Amino acid sequence: MDLLHTQNLTMEFGGLKALNQLNFTVEQGRIFSLIGPNGAGKTTFFNVVTGFYSPSTGSSIQFDGQELIGVKPEQITELGIARTFQNIRLFASMTALENVMVGQHCRMNAGIWGALSLNRNTLDEERHVHQRAYALLKQVNLHKYEDTLAKNLPYGEQRRLEIARALGTEPKMLLLDEPSAGMNPHETLDLIKLIDRLNKELNITILLIEHDMRVVMNISDKIIVLDYGEKIAEGTPEEVQRNEKVIEAYLGKKRN
Repeated sequence: MDLLHTQNLTMEFGGLKALNQLNFTVEQGRIFSLIGPNGAGKTTFFNVVTGFYSPSTGSSIQFDGQELIGVKPEQITELGIARTFQNIRLFASMTALENVMVGQHCRMNAGIWGALSLNRNTLDEERHVHQRAYALLKQVNLHKYEDTLAKNLPYGEQRRLEIARALGTEPKMLLLDEPSAGMNPHETLDLIKLIDRLNKELNITILLIEHDMRVVMNISDKIIVLDYGEKIAEGTPEEVQRNEKVIEAYLGKKRN
């Protein structure tokens, strides 16, 4: 079943096409990687899908059968898309547990502040949020850090905390923007195992931007390659590795 489908997706900045007539489909329950040289349009694609940018007229993004163009970012989250960012965006002075609790606000009747409130009217919901947050920390093996401030966590653990917070929104699709950035080889291996486990155990569709080819080739069901905002290749890891256009893009050969 198709979960995400883009058609003629174009995004321009001052006449420069960051995305140009982009068409592809992400099937439910799969792991897709979006790769390409710097400036290829990968993060721009994430920003368009999550409603931070408005694409050009004629573009279409269908998610679970619903058009996303014109939908507000918070509504897109409610529809089932969550993301992490290249630069870690945690609440540094909140604990790991509190960060994940806040991540659940879109599923709460009481809203974002209800996630941290002990108001009598929201006590039952707050208790559920607390339990759910701890379960998510355990899911990413961070439960022993539940009372640790986010800013005091090691870098790799901060990355995993971002994933746990995103999971708090109960997404159908998780967008990961360079999740292994800054990680050492051991942390990267743990990340590969975590992403694969989340996909299998929670049946979450995952779309990731990643420069580390060890991550991409180990966990991807399919890879989409962008260059200058255009899709130049799509296929399995084996197919993409043999694609001449991909090799040219990464070697920096000039376009005709």
